Amino acid sequence: MQQRPDTLVTYAITAVVLAIVLAIRWRRTGRALPLRIERLWILPAILGVAVIASFASAPPHGIAWLFCASAMLLGAALGWQRGRMMRIDVDPVTHRLSQTSSPAALVLILAIVVLRQAARAEGAAVLHLDPIALSDMLLALAFGLIAAQRLEMFLRARRLLREAIPR
Repeated sequence: MQQRPDTLVTYAITAVVLAIVLAIRWRRTGRALPLRIERLWILPAILGVAVIASFASAPPHGIAWLFCASAMLLGAALGWQRGRMMRIDVDPVTHRLSQTSSPAALVLILAIVVLRQAARAEGAAVLHLDPIALSDMLLALAFGLIAAQRLEMFLRARRLLREAIPR
């Protein structure tokens, strides 16, 4: 199958942008950053509103709901694992939390992006879904991933903080 030139340009631009973002993220990997557990809910809430708005404007039909639910569960499983890969430390004196991103967590995100690109190219035809249903599934996957990652980090950080504070 011959690719159209505009499709190849789109893939090339996506690859360049992805390479730049990953290079920036890779440089930050291993650095401890402050972790504010009281703010971990913000990104999942924003993404949740976006998913609800998207589903409200063009709801999935038929079996696409099942695929969306499955994608969200898969995203939650991947997000929980990604959250577990994040190192969380508690300063023994100040009791401030910090997080250090794992290179494995970045590789996991890269794998998801590559799978998304493959699904975008072939997935809709294989699953007999329209592109809107495919994007709904990817939104559900992203929501599950972010929400579960943040939940796992919150629970673990709270536990570590309780253990660090003397009673």
